[in-house]
Amino acid sequence: MADELQIDERLSIPLAEVELRASRSSGPGGQHANVTASRVEAVFDVRASAALDDAQRAQLLERIGPVVTAVAQEARGQARNRELALERLAGKVAAGLVVPRRRRPTRPSRVAKENRLERKRRVGERKRARRRPTAEGE
Repeated sequence: MADELQIDERLSIPLAEVELRASRSSGPGGQHANVTASRVEAVFDVRASAALDDAQRAQLLERIGPVVTAVAQEARGQARNRELALERLAGKVAAGLVVPRRRRPTRPSRVAKENRLERKRRVGERKRARRRPTAEGE
């Protein structure tokens, strides 16, 4: 595997900045789970990273905090769980770096307003049709 974790096309984090911890997996798995440390936790310290620039660091600190963690324990082997944990870590960091697009305020069109009012009229008519008829002579 490469010695860098690819986050997106512009950013990659050296694996030296990611702490990998292995421990025993919980849940089912038979006797195999009792003797192997197959659960992997990947921990990335945002403040200590040299791969991030100041803007990226500030954005990650604001959105996901000073430490990003990802855990994998689905696979039976530690190597596969390590891959899964690193993929999840990369996904979390990438999601924290996404800049949301600004909404451009718009007004509803004339047709949209007419359609909305027409739907309201139809719903009102349907509800009126469901009412109990009133007696004319009383």
